[in-house]
Amino acid sequence: MIARLVGWRDLAPEVRHFSFEVTEAASFPFTPGQWVSMTREIKGKAITRAYSIASVPAGNQFDLCLNRVQDGVFSPFLFDLTEGGEVDVKGPFGTFTMRHPDRDMLMIATGTGVAPFRSMLAQFLANGGRSQARLLFGVRYPETILYRDDFDRWALQHENFSFWPTLSRPPLDWKGRSGHVQAHLDEALEARRDVDVYVCGLKAMVDDVRQRLKAAGFDRKQIIYEKYD
Repeated sequence: MIARLVGWRDLAPEVRHFSFEVTEAASFPFTPGQWVSMTREIKGKAITRAYSIASVPAGNQFDLCLNRVQDGVFSPFLFDLTEGGEVDVKGPFGTFTMRHPDRDMLMIATGTGVAPFRSMLAQFLANGGRSQARLLFGVRYPETILYRDDFDRWALQHENFSFWPTLSRPPLDWKGRSGHVQAHLDEALEARRDVDVYVCGLKAMVDDVRQRLKAAGFDRKQIIYEKYD
């Protein structure tokens, strides 16, 4: 399929939200949490990258959130793409989706790993989901709290959703949580072992959280994760 860029906005330094439409289809159905793969020929070689969808299904459109990798071979191309520019896309793929919406859940993300959670939560809350959902989101600085306006607004509008941003490099005037997400895992769980835990982000963080959860007695089926390098 061909995806055409219809708009974009910067979320943070070197992080951008992209909106695409699938040109030859009236709809592009997917389950929140899934991803697409994009392919481009670079120096005679087909290069493919996978990106999580950051939006809910809406006609033939889907949104992505990604950071520019300075020495990368694909993200610079997307950042240089102008409206109307096209790229090959396949999908949707993936099983990192909300398994049991009726169960309370803890979502843990770092960086652009928050993209699938924006998709999941937007649909879950819009559909009147009643189970408790908490998002523990780790970044370095206040200006890199991606989609902060969305999450803050949802937390105000829905009593069953709470948003916990944490900064690994907080400024002196930061009043919120600080340190890595792992430091707040026990607090976020509130000693409960009957919740589903969704984890997305860099491999080291995901593996560490999984080990901590298993040591705490969580069944592997309660730990749903997706990781990237």
